[in-house]
Amino acid sequence: MAVKKTRNGGTLTEAAYFGKIRSALRNAFKWWTPAKRAKDKARRPYKGGGRQKWEYQCAICRKWYKGDEVQIDHVVPCGSLKCYDDIAPFLKRLTPENENAFQVLCKECHKEKTNAERKANRK
Repeated sequence: MAVKKTRNGGTLTEAAYFGKIRSALRNAFKWWTPAKRAKDKARRPYKGGGRQKWEYQCAICRKWYKGDEVQIDHVVPCGSLKCYDDIAPFLKRLTPENENAFQVLCKECHKEKTNAERKANRK
């Protein structure tokens, strides 16, 4: 059975609509200063030469990676955004003021952590 498209003149489902809001909020706050500080704490000078200046340590596997191989993770997940009532709590979890609320993860560890959180939330 097809999901009813109730938003944007019948072109978006409710899930797609709130997905756009979630994406816009994440994009608007991607340079959040406490997150940047957390990333800075996880770096060291790169000694391999070339143009790369820094490398970053994954908080899970503890290996060192180039900047484009790591991502900033919220220690406490931002949670769902499925209705208007979810916006304020989502935004509060998205923008904590404490840099310890963020950690640097390599892409593989970040993917595994996110998938485990999603699986746990389905139960």
